[in-house]
Amino acid sequence: MSDVNVDKEKQINFLKIKNKTDVEVLRIAWPVLTELLLGSLFGMIDMMMLGRMSDNALAAASVAAVGMTNQPLFIGLSLVQALNVGGTAMIARYFGANQKEKIETTLKHVMLLSMLVLVIPLSILGLVFTDSIMTFMGAQADTLQVGRSYFKIIMISFIFQSFNMAISAALRGIGETKVPMMINLRCNFLNVFGNAVLIYGLLGFPRLGITGAGISTALSNAIACILIFGYVLKGKSVVRFNINKPFKVNKRILYNLFRIGVPASFEQLVLRTGILLFVRIVAELGTVIYAAHQIALNILGLSFQPGQAFGIAASSLVGMSLGAGKFDMAEEYARKTRKMGSIISTFMAVIFFFFGPQLVRLYSGDPMIIRNSSVAMKIIAVAQPFQSSQFILAGAMRGAGDTFWPLVSTTVGVLMVRVVFAYIFVSIMGYGLAGAWIALLIDQFVRWAFVYFRFRTGKWKYIKIR
Repeated sequence: MSDVNVDKEKQINFLKIKNKTDVEVLRIAWPVLTELLLGSLFGMIDMMMLGRMSDNALAAASVAAVGMTNQPLFIGLSLVQALNVGGTAMIARYFGANQKEKIETTLKHVMLLSMLVLVIPLSILGLVFTDSIMTFMGAQADTLQVGRSYFKIIMISFIFQSFNMAISAALRGIGETKVPMMINLRCNFLNVFGNAVLIYGLLGFPRLGITGAGISTALSNAIACILIFGYVLKGKSVVRFNINKPFKVNKRILYNLFRIGVPASFEQLVLRTGILLFVRIVAELGTVIYAAHQIALNILGLSFQPGQAFGIAASSLVGMSLGAGKFDMAEEYARKTRKMGSIISTFMAVIFFFFGPQLVRLYSGDPMIIRNSSVAMKIIAVAQPFQSSQFILAGAMRGAGDTFWPLVSTTVGVLMVRVVFAYIFVSIMGYGLAGAWIALLIDQFVRWAFVYFRFRTGKWKYIKIR
């Protein structure tokens, strides 16, 4: 065979591999991206409903109360998700290595640890110390008064949401992303409808305001939990849950879960602690400015989704490739997911930069809120390339079981950069909300640098799982 023919054959093989990676990335990522984007849009609609209540003071207090509740809730969800990171990485490896008998056992370990160690204890603490937690978060009297019942309802909802997350993470570990998408989208539609009915008192229901939003959220999470648990009980997926099968504690699975999950848990704990401190700094600017901050955060949540979706795809594909011993393929998947996610994030950045005020007006007509949130939107736009890239590359490394360096990047970026610079810019230099968001921009750049240079070393490909 001539050299020309050899070169052509290599080129054809390269194109086949390239097309295969494109298809696989999109197959796993698009349902997750659709689910996350629409979930964020539904969350934005919920916030708009509260922000558009006829009493402006009540509306601002309700929006602020949701923000105060979300921060401790996100701590709990992040700790649960950190444990799920270990489960996803292990299940992806076992699936790639064709060791499917270990998948159900891993899922049961994740669910049991999640409920007993994290979810139930944290829910009880939230219910007992509601006022103390909200006060610590910086809630003023008006916010505490309207948000107390909402906080308690969301703590109950947390149990159902965590159960759902554990099973969804297992399904995503084998690349099965359509089922969680369909279930969660249906329940999000139900949540939006329930919010409209219970917030404003439609169809003969009482007008419950923010409490109605909490009830609707809890009901939709409970229904999603029942549906996804029913799916794995039926045994139609590789991920299954057989109630009749005896459960035995497996020391190797526990070892892997703790080795991967503990750094991921510390990362989330550091992240949420830093965000709590960050929120307290912003809360000192008053209820209206905090409401503006919360609206900007709500819109920022939409921009997270491409990075998170392609990061989840990267975790799954990298884990399966490493399980099958295909190291080059694992790196190719990581690079491909990063490229696709970055393109989408850049498009969103342009929208945020040029149409920020129009987006904010969907939430509120208050001129002060519009002005402050719009400035934050421009800063969000600049942060997009760094944010998306570090999300996706960190997702790839987590899929490989390398959770230590994302922990380092978060510790430095959030605690040592975001919180410190926010205090300097807001509390000392008086830059207001813009100062807080500039600190967030610097944090995103620092975290991107840590994750990018770790990825370039290639050492993440050789993490061993028992």
